[in-house]
Amino acid sequence: MSFHPEPELHGHTLVVTVSSHDGRPVLDRHAYASLARTFHEAAVNDDVRVVVLRGLAGCFCLGGDFSEFLDATKHQQLIAAVTDMFRMLATFPKPVLACVDGDAVGVGCTILFHCDMVIASRGSTFRVPFVDFGLVPDAATSILAPQKLGYAGAFRFFCLGDTLGVDDAKALGLVGEIVEGSAEETALARARQLAKKPVAALLQTRGLLKGDTDVLCDRIDHEISLFQQALQDDATLKRLQRIARLAA
Repeated sequence: MSFHPEPELHGHTLVVTVSSHDGRPVLDRHAYASLARTFHEAAVNDDVRVVVLRGLAGCFCLGGDFSEFLDATKHQQLIAAVTDMFRMLATFPKPVLACVDGDAVGVGCTILFHCDMVIASRGSTFRVPFVDFGLVPDAATSILAPQKLGYAGAFRFFCLGDTLGVDDAKALGLVGEIVEGSAEETALARARQLAKKPVAALLQTRGLLKGDTDVLCDRIDHEISLFQQALQDDATLKRLQRIARLAA
C-alpha cells in the first residue's frame, strides 16, 4: 500500500501531490480538505512563493472518488470539501504550476484551469467526461474553459468528452509547455525562476491578470449546486453505478 506524500518545500517552492491519502490517483473528501488546508497555509507563509502541483508516478489524477458519488451519506461532507478547496484555489494569491505526467481526468483536469502554467510530458492525456456521467463541470470551469480554450474549444472538450492528447491540449491553450523528459523537473525550474522575481510585483501582476475572483467563487457555488442536484437524480446514479462496476 502506497501513501500520499506530504507537501515538500524546496527553497521557496511548495510541491503538493494530488491524490488520496491511501495512495490512489483520485480525490475524495479527505483529499479536498487536505488540499484546502495546504493552500490556506501556503497563502500566509512568506517562505512559499510558488506552488507546484504534481500527480503520482505516471498519472496526474483520475478524478473524484466514485464511491462518494454513490453514497448519499457522504454528499454533504463531499460538497463542502469540494467547495472549500476550489474557493481557496480560485482566490490563492501566489503562482500555481502543474506538472502533468499521464492522465488528467475529470476534476484532475479541471484543477489545471486554475494553474498559471501547465507543463506536461509527451504521453499525457486530458479528459472531462462530466456530461457522459450525467454531471456538470466544476471548479468554475464554465468560466475558465471558454476564456482559455475559446467557446468552441470548450464546448467540444466538455460536451463531446473526447480525450485530448498533449499536442491538442497545447494547441487549445490548456497546456503551456510540452517536455520530452521530466515534467516535474521543468516545473520546478520554472518555479525557481518565478521565486526569484520581486515578490510584490509578481503577485500584483498575477492579481491583475486573474481579475475578479469573486465571480469565480460565485460560479463555483452555482456549479456545485447543480452537481449536487445531479447526484440526487436516479438516472445519473444508475449511470454512475454502471460505470463504477465496469471500472472495478
